[in-house]
Amino acid sequence: MAAVLRAAFGYFFLVFMVRIVGRRPGKQMNPFEFVLIFFIGGLALTFTVADDRSLTNAFTQILTIGISHYFLIMLRERYPRIALLLDGSPILLLRKGRWQTEAMEGMLIQADDVMTAARDKGLYSLSEIDYAVLERNGEITIAAVTK
Repeated sequence: MAAVLRAAFGYFFLVFMVRIVGRRPGKQMNPFEFVLIFFIGGLALTFTVADDRSLTNAFTQILTIGISHYFLIMLRERYPRIALLLDGSPILLLRKGRWQTEAMEGMLIQADDVMTAARDKGLYSLSEIDYAVLERNGEITIAAVTK
């Protein structure tokens, strides 16, 4: 039973830590953030496995993590407040050529991240962007100025 509790705690703790660290998608993460995510995962694995390295323990923990993940998804679908807590809400980063610095600092997003997303849409200057939004999934949506 201890293995099940360690696995469930480890899973929920990792979800919580990833939520705190930020919501940038993989292509926008810097090397430091990748190291942080893998290191936290490794520490959680060490805590979860403890001294029992049996096949039964591994199977039980993997099953526990799968069930915990399914449970969390069900909670997110049923209760919008939990989805808001886990995923957050879209955040305006740029409006009519003006950076929303407080929001950007809070989400650890830099102007370069927004401009990278803009270049992906073929926009190369700030004057071409109407607004930029950090979506719940971590992607940055760019809307061009309408002409």
